Amino acid sequence: MKLLAVICIYFTLKRGTDASSIYNIDDSGGLGKRFDGIGGLSGGSATSKLLKAYLLQQRNEVLDILFKPNFAASLQVLKVEIGGDSESSDATEASHMHNSWDENYNRGYEWWMMAEAKKRNPSIKLYGLPWNFPGWIGNGTQNPYNDVNVLATYIRKWVQGARDVHNLTIDYIGVWNERDCNTTYIKRLRQELDEHGFPHVGIVAGDNGAWGIENDIQTDPDLASAVDVIGVHYPRKATPVAAVKTGKLLWASEDYSAFNNEKGGGLWARVLNENYVDRYLTSTIAWNLIDSYYEGLTWDRDSLMTARQPWSGNYIVESPIWMSGHTTQFTEIGWNYLNHGSGVGRLAMGGTYVSLVSPDTKELSIIIETMTLNHSLCTREVRCSPRPVGPQTVTLHIGGSFADVSQLNVWYSKLSFDSKQSVYFKQLDPLKVTQGMASFSVGLDEMYSLTTLNTGHKGDFGPPPPAKSFPLPYLEDFDGYPEHAEPLLLAQQNGAFEVISTDSGNVMRQMVTEMPIVWCQTNFDHYTATMDVIGSADWSDIYIETEVRVGRVNGTNSIYIAARINNTGCTYFNASGIFFFIFPGKRSYSVSSDIERLHMYSEGAAPHLSQYGWNKMSLLTKGSRAVGYINEQVVFNLTVAAQPNSGFVAVGTDVFGIADFDNLKLASSMAEADQVKGKSNRYYHSLPEVHDQNWR
Repeated sequence: MKLLAVICIYFTLKRGTDASSIYNIDDSGGLGKRFDGIGGLSGGSATSKLLKAYLLQQRNEVLDILFKPNFAASLQVLKVEIGGDSESSDATEASHMHNSWDENYNRGYEWWMMAEAKKRNPSIKLYGLPWNFPGWIGNGTQNPYNDVNVLATYIRKWVQGARDVHNLTIDYIGVWNERDCNTTYIKRLRQELDEHGFPHVGIVAGDNGAWGIENDIQTDPDLASAVDVIGVHYPRKATPVAAVKTGKLLWASEDYSAFNNEKGGGLWARVLNENYVDRYLTSTIAWNLIDSYYEGLTWDRDSLMTARQPWSGNYIVESPIWMSGHTTQFTEIGWNYLNHGSGVGRLAMGGTYVSLVSPDTKELSIIIETMTLNHSLCTREVRCSPRPVGPQTVTLHIGGSFADVSQLNVWYSKLSFDSKQSVYFKQLDPLKVTQGMASFSVGLDEMYSLTTLNTGHKGDFGPPPPAKSFPLPYLEDFDGYPEHAEPLLLAQQNGAFEVISTDSGNVMRQMVTEMPIVWCQTNFDHYTATMDVIGSADWSDIYIETEVRVGRVNGTNSIYIAARINNTGCTYFNASGIFFFIFPGKRSYSVSSDIERLHMYSEGAAPHLSQYGWNKMSLLTKGSRAVGYINEQVVFNLTVAAQPNSGFVAVGTDVFGIADFDNLKLASSMAEADQVKGKSNRYYHSLPEVHDQNWR
């Protein structure tokens, strides 16, 4: 048992000794800043992509673990990406306006995610931020601020669509993730929101890796009036005095970004306390919320938990979930921190503590962490401050509104880095408080919540189903989806692929017709090809078949299918693999080892191609051989390079433009593919909970 006997004769303890110090917990001198919540970020590269594909039971379990109050992570803020049709780290999220004349507020899955979060926690705060923008915003440039009126209208329509279509109230809007923060635009956005009935929507300025906007706020009264929050990413140094003087809310609007093992949990525990102890930041938001993207994409498991196997139902509740709960289950947005030195500070032997009180000063929660440096390493090339940590005795002197408290409920976690199992969110015996004094010992890599609340709960659904490989054979006919839905298991890397109803039934269409305003810092000229991946990074021998056609209006030049793709994300254009292109307008084909067709295997005429009609493409890879078919006729049979020897399957286009795909079939061999007949054999199609439930 971690708790020691109450120390009544406490004057014998000396502050600053090696093993014991006294910490005052007292609101008599006033309160600190308002607490604005702990949250997670869905987006910044389609990080929640696969979650919607889970069957109802496991999907609801995961959502409860993330958002249900007093259950697990109990998150208080949900930040989402406002899609812009281009790559933003791992994948692409669709815009609500591919073109200036086009509006649709059911694309993607962030609307669904926000609705599910609100269903579980009506008090959760919602926050939207763009990474990319559709090309028409820049009018042929890579500058979203080309016309601030156009951009302000575009963002306001997203806020309005959330309200009118999904009954969602957006609480905060950011400017442009980790890019130039244009002050003229911020002021115009404030005006646009106010004029259309959204004065309650706060603007978060900055959302960058460095401070700076505070200097503009101090010299521009109109900007100061427009901005509600200064958001900074991955803060590790003291907050500038100028930022504090603005009087604005100060947030770590993106933080964490760590592999979600025990070290990731240690970092998250440390950050949640240090961001207020050292930097006076009142909200911290983790990138990213959940790893629901294919294993093998970039930023693997950089998340609070993992759920990337909808076909098996498997998910993993990782340590950062429980580190979150130590704060979120025992606070609410609107509580206040106590002052530094009266409930907030550093422990004598390393670690930190914060105390928060309810608005009526009837409830108190104290969160303590003792994460060692090597077990809580900072990420994003920002060094953590050194902090030796040792075992110690913590003695609390509780006064003010809580002088009569007789006991505190205790929740405890210990992250283990040896053969012992970690302890997550375990309720211990209450800590007795006598004459305002309580004492207990703390070890290394531990986290405690001491609280007057009785509401803590370690939510648990038991073991999820076991993990399985992606199911083969696989057929997707795109039937059964509502129009403009994004197919559940295809993860777009560039461009926007959505289901469209046509005279021949539902098809998947690549919708983007001009280059978006690109977030990824690279040569924009490379961002002309679109890509939609599926499957496993370990696939080597694979058969791919699909029917394709080029649009008659705004059509692309070429359509490809590909295997063994070894690169995705912001540098997807560097991908190697086996890329099979057809050019219906030229009635030709090519095979290359890269998406830009710089290294050709073969090319030639394909007179049997239909220019605007449907063409069936097939690609078989087996060992060192690749065989390609157009309309069931062999067009190449060749030897391919030994590397890459495995990778994802993809479909896409050589340049932006309309292209349709239907009846996508994947199998380990042609013989296996021939066994798949008729309707889609999606893993959820034959089960009682049919996939239509995923669109609730």
